[in-house]
Amino acid sequence: MSYNYKFFCSRENLKGMRDFVNNVLKNQSLTENEINQVVLAVDEICSNMIVHAHNGNEDDTIELNVRNQPEGILFEIVDKGDNLFNLKGYQDPSIHDIIQQGKKGGVGLFLVRKIMDNVEVFNEDSQHIWRLYKKISDAKK
Repeated sequence: MSYNYKFFCSRENLKGMRDFVNNVLKNQSLTENEINQVVLAVDEICSNMIVHAHNGNEDDTIELNVRNQPEGILFEIVDKGDNLFNLKGYQDPSIHDIIQQGKKGGVGLFLVRKIMDNVEVFNEDSQHIWRLYKKISDAKK
């Protein structure tokens, strides 16, 4: 199955996106904890896009496409923001350093990569596309 959700780039619209993802995932063989983690991962990417790629421009949109795959679920987050994140140049932060510095933030993508089984980002037809894949084990199907 395939599910689609499009929303304007406003932090206020993230609740609707989270509700959408939560509803889609309730149809999957995931625990409540896994659902919450995946919702968090998708929310983090969308939040970062709103802030960093769109600079909070509420006229811009983000499209979220969710598709069942043979062994999991694929989330594609598509936009036409100004800045493409360089995932290849990204290094996970030192949690110890973040705690020592008392820094707020900076661990979102680290968490996304821990929650999801595969994360990639690329340009295609002047769009930025984030692909987040979550494997669903056979025991849960």
